[in-house]
Amino acid sequence: MRKIIKHIDKPLLVIAFILFAIGLVMIFSSSNVIAFMKNSANSYNYFMKQAIFLLASLVASCLLIRFTTKSYGPLSWLAVIVITAILFVLLIYGTIRNKAISWFDFGFFSIQPSEFAKLIIIIWMASYYDKNKDKLDRYTVSLFPLLIAGAIAVLIFLQPDFGTMMIFLAIVGFLFLATPIASEIKMRIVLLGIGAVFVFLFVMIGSGKEVLLERQLQRFNFQNPCSRYTEETGYQVCNGYIAINNGGAFGVGLGNSTQKYLYLPEPHTDSIFAIVIEELGCVFATGIIILYFLLLGRIVKIGRESYTNQGALMCYGVAVYIFMHIVINLGGLFGLLPLTGVPLPFMSYGGSYTMVLVFSLTVVERVHIETKLREEALAARKAKKLEKA
Repeated sequence: MRKIIKHIDKPLLVIAFILFAIGLVMIFSSSNVIAFMKNSANSYNYFMKQAIFLLASLVASCLLIRFTTKSYGPLSWLAVIVITAILFVLLIYGTIRNKAISWFDFGFFSIQPSEFAKLIIIIWMASYYDKNKDKLDRYTVSLFPLLIAGAIAVLIFLQPDFGTMMIFLAIVGFLFLATPIASEIKMRIVLLGIGAVFVFLFVMIGSGKEVLLERQLQRFNFQNPCSRYTEETGYQVCNGYIAINNGGAFGVGLGNSTQKYLYLPEPHTDSIFAIVIEELGCVFATGIIILYFLLLGRIVKIGRESYTNQGALMCYGVAVYIFMHIVINLGGLFGLLPLTGVPLPFMSYGGSYTMVLVFSLTVVERVHIETKLREEALAARKAKKLEKA
């Protein structure tokens, strides 16, 4: 354990702890009103649940970090099978929330399996492509992960959870393109994928069936939200604008938000960054954005320094995972993209996402540890050779 602690990437750890700490504070500040007024619960309800999930995730990560990345391969196969089965069962026995069957409700807490699917596919694809690195000139080998990922994406789409599916597909697509597969194969598979999408849309339209539900289609009408104040998405985005305008440069003070008084439908989840700006100001919010970039840069750096393709792909996959969540959440908040209910990393309330985020960063730290241990071993061998000489 001493070696693990010694070789943990300290900058990544510090940035993550700062962001999680800010997130906990803002979850309490943004949720205390809705917890008491809407859900008739203790004002600390969401804060305590988030703290418990975070603490449990940190404890579990202390065990996860002991496993070598080589052991991920066999475990990831099992994980892919299990998560696919769970997503299928979810469509039958899941709990409907926000018009989507995306959760298993266990009373005190609920689990969103599709969040775990993102990390599982990252680890599995990285392990698979690294193990088959000498066979990537074969279409069957290169295409197989895309078929499995496509099946999982369909199950997520059927919930329906369009935002999660788009992030999942973005991760899969990036990992495929980042893998050292022949350019010819990549190009043909990309063209085949584009063609398959067009054929699917043509068949659905020709059959008279809608690809997206009416409420999903409404989300694509995301411009001029305040002119559509009576609509669900226009109402949420417009109140987000009001919160941002109230905050100005330095905010109205921690805990002093007015928009969290049931004006914003999801002040502690989807719209939490609007509360951050309202209470702490644009200057503080800009600091959070800078921390995001520093975190992503650190993850990419660890990936570039990895001595295995598996380690590099896992780091890049985690970076894309976090980046897509940031872009889609903030894009929806600022009216640049449709609202999809995607949580903001480190800030938004949510047990499943918090657990997956902690585990993702733990995987990155494990890659860094193994890189440093290898460098340490090579340096020791070199020193022995010099002594003998």
